[in-house]
Amino acid sequence: MKHLSLYLDWYVHVPSVKYDFRSSGLSYFRYKLTLGEVDLSINYDLGNPEAAKQLAKRYDVKQQNVFISSEGASGQNARIIRYLAEKNEKKNEAIVEYPTYEPLLRQAQEHFSLVKRLERKEEESYRLDADALRKIVSEKTGVLVLTNPHAPSGAIANTTELREIMDVAEEYGFHVLCDEIYAEFERSSIPTIFSINQELGIVATSFTKAYGLGGLKLGVALANEELIAELYEDVLNTVGNSSNIVQIIAAELLAKDREKLEKHKQKWTKLKKETGEWLDKKGLEYSPNQAGITYWVKMPVQDTHKWINREAIPHHSLAPVPGAFFLFKNDYNIAKSSMIRLGLGSINPDESCLTEALEALEKALKT
Repeated sequence: MKHLSLYLDWYVHVPSVKYDFRSSGLSYFRYKLTLGEVDLSINYDLGNPEAAKQLAKRYDVKQQNVFISSEGASGQNARIIRYLAEKNEKKNEAIVEYPTYEPLLRQAQEHFSLVKRLERKEEESYRLDADALRKIVSEKTGVLVLTNPHAPSGAIANTTELREIMDVAEEYGFHVLCDEIYAEFERSSIPTIFSINQELGIVATSFTKAYGLGGLKLGVALANEELIAELYEDVLNTVGNSSNIVQIIAAELLAKDREKLEKHKQKWTKLKKETGEWLDKKGLEYSPNQAGITYWVKMPVQDTHKWINREAIPHHSLAPVPGAFFLFKNDYNIAKSSMIRLGLGSINPDESCLTEALEALEKALKT
């Protein structure tokens, strides 16, 4: 891969710390498997029918609109971006929102010869701006890559904003790929891009963030029937069938234990409330986050990338994510940023050290 992610490289090489604010997804989900006798030889060319049925029910779509893989949401994004680039070589231009989750930018750069950026402005609460999009699209645009809720701010694009974006997509004939993994925290109240436009809207999602199922590696996409069939064919021609066991477990969780998933998610409500109150008390500016367990916070530090790596990690055993990792343009230059992403996923709600961790953050700021 030519276009590597500096964020992911940093994330995996951070030494073990006592106060870990890196994780944007829940952890600690334990589940007693009761699969019974399973035919381990069976494979499904179009995904496990029961898993597809449960997912179709969750998103109010047809089973033919559901693509399931064992690659997680990141794998879905990478596969879909590559596939769209290969499908129409004349559409060799991608647009990626800014700021954004860096791996999405790198995946677009890997497969499209030209990448433009759609800015989501802080002073406009990071809203989606269809007029700004219209100024940069062209007949060569093949895909627009978005997140909803927006990573890192947590801003939620409503139906009106999404419809205006899809109007531009229809006019120029490009797909809109929307990573909606954080929408799973509040799925019933956040519209899917696919529900806005079932021809050009594509959803990529998973249950890693909202339910702590990172180890399951279940990836879900919603798209038109023709594209779903093509994606399954692409799987067969690359890695082969996805894990049926993964899909069996997903089907069981969604059919029988959805309440357990929701109860696990609710454990972080108290931690989220405490964090918001602490940020308010300390007078720190942050973006309200209705869906998820992360905070996009402005710190009284001019360069949080240096501060985290030189002060917070080595001297306070504390690791939030530097805001600079979401602020790459099309290069690898580390931006000077006062922002951090504060994630609560690694704080165990049953044995919470949140108060102690926030005290460590305050101490690190003072020094």
